Amino acid sequence: MKKVVGIRFKHAGKVYDFDSGAFVLHRGDHVIVETEQGLGMGMVVIPPTPYDESTAGPSGKPLKKVFRLANPDDFSQREKNIETEKKAHTYCLSCIRELGLKMNLFSVESSFDGSKLIFFFTSEGRVDFRQLVKMLVKEFGVRVEMRQVGIRNQAKMCGGIGRCGREICCSAFIERFGPVSIRMAKEQGLSLNPTKISGQCGRLMCCLTFEHEMYHKVQENFPKIGAKVTTRDGKGKVVRHNALYNRIAVRLENGEEIETEVDKIIGD
Repeated sequence: MKKVVGIRFKHAGKVYDFDSGAFVLHRGDHVIVETEQGLGMGMVVIPPTPYDESTAGPSGKPLKKVFRLANPDDFSQREKNIETEKKAHTYCLSCIRELGLKMNLFSVESSFDGSKLIFFFTSEGRVDFRQLVKMLVKEFGVRVEMRQVGIRNQAKMCGGIGRCGREICCSAFIERFGPVSIRMAKEQGLSLNPTKISGQCGRLMCCLTFEHEMYHKVQENFPKIGAKVTTRDGKGKVVRHNALYNRIAVRLENGEEIETEVDKIIGD
């Protein structure tokens, strides 16, 4: 029976399935695998597990195979690629300034065999980088790809520290971005000040989605904001929810504001 193994090529990047073949692999092992771009070096994050299909993996498509375990020469090649990426980044920045292009270059990646360089950048609009590509190809003698990405992808690739004091989630463990809305902040009773609910990328923080489902489920039985209710202290109007403690804030008819448990509401 064939076995599928989960391989990750970048820190907090997407996990890809490969056929482990006859290799005995463990979490943390570095391997050389077959990819659409040729051979690549990745790390095992999910140990090999059997799967029933004889020719296809869990996704329904034939799995590419683990080519071999990484050896010292492979690690040397990776170090060489890192040096090339640094040089390419510095040179590309100088070319951008020389050409006066309105683009923000923030990362350069080399293919494992060093035959291709990918330059990642952000920009408010389209950029004519044809002359830039010519200069890069002439300097490094490899294939060059310019890839414009969104601001959230830039934050994920560059990393940083969030307002919570920890490494930003997208760089630490989030594999793919999900939709985040201002409604999530409202339902969690958070400040709607953009500076307080936005991440380093300037977009709404991804962590707003972590507890949203729980808040939504808990608040299903809550009276809506503005609803008229009757408490033991008198009638009033709901002004705020406290989902974590299963309580609501009510402003009474006399202007006093109280907080009470939801199950102690008498009625409208």
